[in-house]
Amino acid sequence: MGANPKATRNAMSISSAAAPALHTLPVPFLSSVMAIEPHWIDYNGHLNMAYYNVLFDRALDQLWLSLGIGPDYVQSRGGSTFTAECHVRYLRELHLGDPAQVAVWVIAADDKRLHTFEELRHAEEGWLSASSENMNLHVDMASRKTAPFPPDIKDRIHAFAEAHRAAPRPDGIGRQVAMPSKAAAR
Repeated sequence: MGANPKATRNAMSISSAAAPALHTLPVPFLSSVMAIEPHWIDYNGHLNMAYYNVLFDRALDQLWLSLGIGPDYVQSRGGSTFTAECHVRYLRELHLGDPAQVAVWVIAADDKRLHTFEELRHAEEGWLSASSENMNLHVDMASRKTAPFPPDIKDRIHAFAEAHRAAPRPDGIGRQVAMPSKAAAR
């Protein structure tokens, strides 16, 4: 079962030598609590599938700010991240009025990629609504091609990933979309 953000709020410190701009951050990284907007509710009376991705994206934007790769990074350093792959699991409905919070784990990182896993939970009751696993690529915005992270950013990301390696892994990482096998269906 995935880790409940309320139970994993204990912060892990990232050394200032490895990541001078990072402070003590919770592992997993926790987004701010977000509200479900009225126009996100579909004709089934629940959060439309597209807006789960909006919530996940907003949470990643908050993490990116902590890593130094937010909107200012595009302007100041000419780099950004693009999502290359995303796998969302919809597990329990969210409705208008439900407060939502996303926990983000940095699963792995290399010179050009960030592998993240997110859990979207009801912010007050703690139950899991959805998960999203993503592969993001670092892009040089001038060439619009993948490029290595600058050394200081790479060090920050690797320090963050190292701290996350020590945290319990949530369920669902590496899952695939597939029909159940006939043996499993019996």
